[in-house]
Amino acid sequence: MKHIVLASTSTLFGEAYLAYLQPVMATLYQGVDEIIFVPFARPGGISHDAYTAKAAAAFAPLGIRVTGLHTFADPAAAISQAQGFFTGGGNTFLLVKQLHELQLMQPLKAAVESGKPYMGCSAGSNIGGISMQTTNDMPIVYPPTFETMGLIPFNLNPHYLDPIPGLPHMGETRETRIGEFHTQNTTPVLGLREGSWVYVKDGTITLEGTLSARIFEAGKAPYELEAGSSLSFLR
Repeated sequence: MKHIVLASTSTLFGEAYLAYLQPVMATLYQGVDEIIFVPFARPGGISHDAYTAKAAAAFAPLGIRVTGLHTFADPAAAISQAQGFFTGGGNTFLLVKQLHELQLMQPLKAAVESGKPYMGCSAGSNIGGISMQTTNDMPIVYPPTFETMGLIPFNLNPHYLDPIPGLPHMGETRETRIGEFHTQNTTPVLGLREGSWVYVKDGTITLEGTLSARIFEAGKAPYELEAGSSLSFLR
């Protein structure tokens, strides 16, 4: 059975990297002492090595060693042999391009579907959905396809932001852009606010964290779903 955490963000304001996720990480990676980190999204242009070191420091309190996927001579084989995975945030276009061009998207999907624990944050969460088409990121590179792992039967919009009352000139909202997506696609979209995550275990999908999420389904008005609710109906 799949065991997955797809978080809106890695870092809440004023907190250390992955600090708010430490309790769920301890549950997700129980019995695991080493994972593979996928550093390809490179937030702010950080190097693969520096990004891996950052992830390693956050996992150290759990007694889990972290090795960057980029360091393996045969990354597909490394994925098949790994105990678990974490994919960090950054630019989703770059992440998806790298995974597809290195032919690693399907091996990673297969490994996670076999039951190996997986956590993603932001871009790393986007690739858990059907496609990356509801990302907020700039298209700095051109991936060969927008298709991702499809670990959940819907798409995510991490870092989801609500319109600000009294600011009519704030520009396009996330809700506006997701509405545009639904003129061309029928895939449901979960607007995932920072501080919340999708939790998948034993065939169930739930919304966890401190905040409600915004649900977008083609042909329907958007609506709110409270934390702790099942997401298994979204298909």
